[in-house]
Amino acid sequence: MGEDITLTASDGGRFAAYLALPARLPAPGLVVLPEVFNTNPHIRSVADGYAADGFIALSPDVFWRQEAANYLPYTDEGRAKARALWARLDTDQFARDLGDMVAALRGRADCTGKIGVMGFCLGGKFAYLATTRLPIEAAVSYYGVQIDQHLDEAGRRACPLLMHFASDDPHVPAETVAAIQARIGGSPGVDIHIYPGTEHGFNRQGYPPYNEKAAAAARARTLAHFRRAFSS
Repeated sequence: MGEDITLTASDGGRFAAYLALPARLPAPGLVVLPEVFNTNPHIRSVADGYAADGFIALSPDVFWRQEAANYLPYTDEGRAKARALWARLDTDQFARDLGDMVAALRGRADCTGKIGVMGFCLGGKFAYLATTRLPIEAAVSYYGVQIDQHLDEAGRRACPLLMHFASDDPHVPAETVAAIQARIGGSPGVDIHIYPGTEHGFNRQGYPPYNEKAAAAARARTLAHFRRAFSS
């Protein structure tokens, strides 16, 4: 189990994040970016899992500038609130905040200095943007939304990127995945996987539409991806 900590943004703003530490330190850092539902109990459990696998895992309050401490349930009410907060999120500003998270992890005495970013849904979009805007070692995007709107940045990617997509995802439809594949699929350091018979959110253990087989395969690939990047 981790704990809530407070980080300071480069403009002086202060925001909450969930921090989970591994048993052995020093260790590489991993920013675990949540779905649009924010860093709720499920995402905290994901961070705990990666801490158990040897990473310093940090999951932020994504919407702290809009309305702090909204960690939302997977209900119609939670979904409506999430969409309202997302509509007010400034992509460029949050990317800068993400840079502050990366810097905070790298500056920890118990961190090796190697940093990765991973994210789900909305977080998956920012995991991709981290590869083009931030000094990190690797990134993993799970069914990232709106990535196709930022493919003009693909030429600035500076680290390995692993992408997981669901085969039946109305939020990231097949034509969107095809556009992403066409732009970066053949690039060195980019690995894209599509999981048959899955839906958006297939990694969400304990909640629909969890797919145990796909989640396990994606997690194994994710661990291998980060371990390979951090060992170089």
